[in-house]
Amino acid sequence: MALVARVSTRRVFSRHLHSPFPSRLSPHAFIPLPSLSSPRLSARNRAVAACLSSSAPAVIDAHTAGRWKPMCLYHTQGKCTKMDDALHLAKFNHDFMVDLKANTRSLNKLRPQNLDYLLVLDLEGRVEILEFPIIMIDAKNMDFIDSFHRFVRPAVMSEQRIKEYIEGKYGKLGVDRVWHDTAIPFKDVLHEFELWMKKHHLWVKEQGGLLNRAAFVTCGNWDLKTKIPEQCKVSKIKTPSYFMEWINLKDIYLNFYKRRATGMMTMMRELEIPVLGSHHLGIDDTKNIARVLQRMLADGVILQITAKRSSSAPGDVKFLFTNRIR
Repeated sequence: MALVARVSTRRVFSRHLHSPFPSRLSPHAFIPLPSLSSPRLSARNRAVAACLSSSAPAVIDAHTAGRWKPMCLYHTQGKCTKMDDALHLAKFNHDFMVDLKANTRSLNKLRPQNLDYLLVLDLEGRVEILEFPIIMIDAKNMDFIDSFHRFVRPAVMSEQRIKEYIEGKYGKLGVDRVWHDTAIPFKDVLHEFELWMKKHHLWVKEQGGLLNRAAFVTCGNWDLKTKIPEQCKVSKIKTPSYFMEWINLKDIYLNFYKRRATGMMTMMRELEIPVLGSHHLGIDDTKNIARVLQRMLADGVILQITAKRSSSAPGDVKFLFTNRIR
């Protein structure tokens, strides 16, 4: 059974994660996670022991709570400078497989898919995109393959507005410092993402067009229908062709389980999947959506494209499921 605790760890990451710049290094903080079933723990101490990385509700599996560690957000972007530091490695996770290991005992219901790879995406940032995280899952066996994660620096905001925006968005999650240390412009993010896709043979720039035997998976239509085109317009670039279609997991969930789920948290609660990390930290939400996806694959879902953008009128999107979340 999962345990639920409401805890606040404001600025745990921003004050204690390492910086790649030596002059700004500070000691790391780590909150040990003893067994939540220990009779010696009071209810209050259980809540503290259960803390993850945000002030949002955290749901923790009692069997894994003692081993759970927050992800090193420098590492997710390929910028961790402390991989030889035993203390740092003991405090922060550097392996996506810890949270995304597929349950091989569930493969008996796994069905053949028309896709080879699934790219789970959950953008963060309402005014401009602030975070671009991708989790790559093998559709044939549910395995985690790779990740792509970048923090994104707004294109048209003043430095003061950026500071206020980041404080409001990431300050409460404690990751404002790592954002400032690593964020790059959206144009650069897409360039690096295209190189990443090329490495995995997902897309060839010279050929353009859609992804090769792969599809984006989102929790809703907003990410690719609305935000990507808006950000491309702000960044003065054409919306890339690989963003022309996607799978809205809400619609798949509705048609497969025959019940509505308005978001990731609802899906996880109904499927009894414990939430790990900070809700509204993009890379953590993407991991959790990927875990929902793995569970649905294990239950025998067949994935289909749910939305396509018109090539002649990119602003027009055709939704392919009659029964869908509106």
